[in-house]
Amino acid sequence: MQNVVIIGSGCAGLTAAIYAARANLKPLVLEGHEPGGQLSLTTHVENFPGFPDGIMGPELIENMKRQAARFGAEFKSGAVTEVDLSKRPFTITVNGEPHLSKTLIVAAGASARLLGLKGEKELIGRGVSTCATCDGYFFRGKPIAVVGGGDSAMEEANFLSRYASKVYLIHRRNEFRASKIMIDRAKANPKVEFMTPYVVEEILSPQGLVSGIKVRHAETSATKQIELDGVFVAIGHDPNSTVFKGKLDMDENGYLKAKHSGIANVPGVFIAGDVQDHRYRQAVTAAGSGCMAAIDAEKFLEEHKDS
Repeated sequence: MQNVVIIGSGCAGLTAAIYAARANLKPLVLEGHEPGGQLSLTTHVENFPGFPDGIMGPELIENMKRQAARFGAEFKSGAVTEVDLSKRPFTITVNGEPHLSKTLIVAAGASARLLGLKGEKELIGRGVSTCATCDGYFFRGKPIAVVGGGDSAMEEANFLSRYASKVYLIHRRNEFRASKIMIDRAKANPKVEFMTPYVVEEILSPQGLVSGIKVRHAETSATKQIELDGVFVAIGHDPNSTVFKGKLDMDENGYLKAKHSGIANVPGVFIAGDVQDHRYRQAVTAAGSGCMAAIDAEKFLEEHKDS
């Protein structure tokens, strides 16, 4: 029987583990299908407080994990396949093995959608990015592309124009999902060039770093190559919440919804990080919500110690 099980081992899950472990709750962290979360795919993190020279994403995650383990957190690899939240203790199943817990912190994160191109995943941190706020600074004075047609793509194109010498906004259709105000703002930006309807067919990286892209016109099938240094994929995120469908409140996109703060609609369940945050999606906000979830779980256990 666990006091608290934490699903996810990114910034939110590991911060929750640190706080829960320091409260002597001996949390069990289920690492999930992407151990370390999105930070483990990020090379250099320059906006996490306390690291004036920046820190490598995997190193930051490893430091957090060691910190949680030092206070007594336990870790188990594997993704959760089933949960029973109908009664306490909750049952969380990983690799066919059930775990019973008095409380549950869901910090399962969200996965950025990728284009599905050959070698794309391997180039994350080497010219391919899914986070303009995280990586824009590294492309000062360089040409880049943003792929997508929604508000986030328009926002990222405008944001990245602060750094990049030129931003190609590539979308497979002539119509956009983005709001008119966001489209108008991007079109008014002299550094942003709209390329529609174009499909990215290949990311060129002869030296293991992005050097350009090959695009195909969706109507004429004509192809051309564009020399650039970065490709920002802005086609959305998918919260890792499938296993909670019908068990926890979520919005139409699958993001978990809290009643207030990070407290879920099932008593004893707390949510943190990108699985419930489709707006900020930053390491520091994920860490903050993980801290809150652990404190709320500790308080819940104290209030229900006789039940």
